Amino acid sequence: MQGGTGRGVGGDGRAQPHVVEMAHGGIVGIMRITKFGHACVRIEHDGTTVVLDPGMFTDAEAVDGADAVLITHEHPDHYLPDNLLAADAPVFTIEAVAAKIREDTPSLAERITVVAPGEAFDVGGLPVTAVGEMHAVIHPELTRLFNSGYVLTAGDAKIYHPGDSLTEPGEEIDVLLLPSSAPWLKASEAIDFARAVKAPRNLAIHDRVYSDAGHGILEMQMNQFLPKAGQEYLRRADGEDL
Repeated sequence: MQGGTGRGVGGDGRAQPHVVEMAHGGIVGIMRITKFGHACVRIEHDGTTVVLDPGMFTDAEAVDGADAVLITHEHPDHYLPDNLLAADAPVFTIEAVAAKIREDTPSLAERITVVAPGEAFDVGGLPVTAVGEMHAVIHPELTRLFNSGYVLTAGDAKIYHPGDSLTEPGEEIDVLLLPSSAPWLKASEAIDFARAVKAPRNLAIHDRVYSDAGHGILEMQMNQFLPKAGQEYLRRADGEDL
């Protein structure tokens, strides 16, 4: 990756939004990507805040001030009604998740916008495309859930959150939010998915399954492959910015 980040620290102690130059050319503009619990990521760009998958391992502070929340599928580590109730933001998700929300928390129904796999839509001025339709296989005899990931465009940068899938986005990606540990995922699959997507930056998400030791091994393995292709594998603590 070419370019880099420049950021200071504000009065609240958090790193301030920064200008990022991506390898594909162009300036992202003022953007912040913050890793929250497990599979949750918060993206802030030019006054718009989008939060993806604030589930059971995510503190409600992740949705503070959110302009929209995107949910990939209905597993509780990605979807928690209390976190949706903690904000007034509209919720964008697929029909299977929308039905689950209506059943669990009817008061949220009016805030839901249903999107379909492959559909392009707009969230607070940021273009988003829903990618894929199915959850990765956990076991052939277990029912597969519906799952759609999201490619979000912030300025000239494209960020991809696949949810619980290894579905390739079909376009150039600048930041891949890369599942790192799951009952449906092997290390070799995570490595090959990152190599297939070819994003310069790969931020580890879905990280509550492995121990710290397990993540250390995965990081070592990632670094045997990704740097050869000019890719970075990055781990961040909850609440830390990319």
